[in-house]
Amino acid sequence: MSTDRILDGRLKIRHLVLVTAIADEGTLVRAAESLHITQPVVTRGLREVEDLLGVQLFERLPRGVVPTQYGRPFIERARSVLAELRIAGEEVRLLQSGQLGTVTVGTHLAGSNLLLPRAIAGLKAEHPRLTVVVREGTPDTLQQLLLAGDLDLTVGRLSPTVPVRLEQERLHQEPIRLVARAGHPVHTGTRTSLADLIAYPWIFPVAQTALRAELEAVFFHEGLPLPADRVECTSMLTLRNLLVSTDVIAALPMFIAVDDGELRILPTPLSSIRRSVGVTMPKDRAPSAAAAALLVHLREEGALLAALEREYAQTEFRPLG
Repeated sequence: MSTDRILDGRLKIRHLVLVTAIADEGTLVRAAESLHITQPVVTRGLREVEDLLGVQLFERLPRGVVPTQYGRPFIERARSVLAELRIAGEEVRLLQSGQLGTVTVGTHLAGSNLLLPRAIAGLKAEHPRLTVVVREGTPDTLQQLLLAGDLDLTVGRLSPTVPVRLEQERLHQEPIRLVARAGHPVHTGTRTSLADLIAYPWIFPVAQTALRAELEAVFFHEGLPLPADRVECTSMLTLRNLLVSTDVIAALPMFIAVDDGELRILPTPLSSIRRSVGVTMPKDRAPSAAAAALLVHLREEGALLAALEREYAQTEFRPLG
């Protein structure tokens, strides 16, 4: 197939909308319903794209359709094109209304306590009319929203592996530390080894998360079972309320603890757990003006936090300014 056939005007935006709808819905009937058109129109449109490309994009199964080896990359690129067009349309609308725009950022735990709020504060001081939308979610959910164009970027722990269409930029390192409330009895004694702490109640991340796997590895390395008395939770609001109101112990990114006057870090080492915190962005689309402005402030705040982390590593545990 010649590339010119895609660019000569025969491939329409409606074709891209159509194939992504079929991929999302899994059947031609549901795709037609979601687009408010008839099934014959969907069938005809899909045939037009497949004839133009010279390949079959979907395998027809008894209960629906699934993308073929040709369909999967084409559908992902179609999503990127549609995301770029939505962004372009929104930027034009905002320019017409005299606004700088909107940046939508996703976050999960690491980076949400200091890095992102400080960057947003700096951004808003510079651009008061710029709107910042923050969405919380699990890392895998945020990645999908990023790929679909529903997020401009995400801030948080960097993953060792990401889809090829995403790129990561490290801003600072943030150790994971064990934390308990300020009046917790563990602070009055000297027995703070991991073995000594098992008797207390704990909060653990839920299964299938990176931090849970890392904590399990620490306990295994020490030859210890997981605490029998534990709550498994990733909700920061629930987690903090339990921390300040009960005798639970939890593992948290260091800056969450040092910036909270009601929490204290335990001297128990977790040297094998260390997080790279930064931003994740799409490779195949340039950041909007609003997203680029936020990136500037994220990089500035990341550099400051990296310096604070180095300072903290050389001093006694105390709140950082």
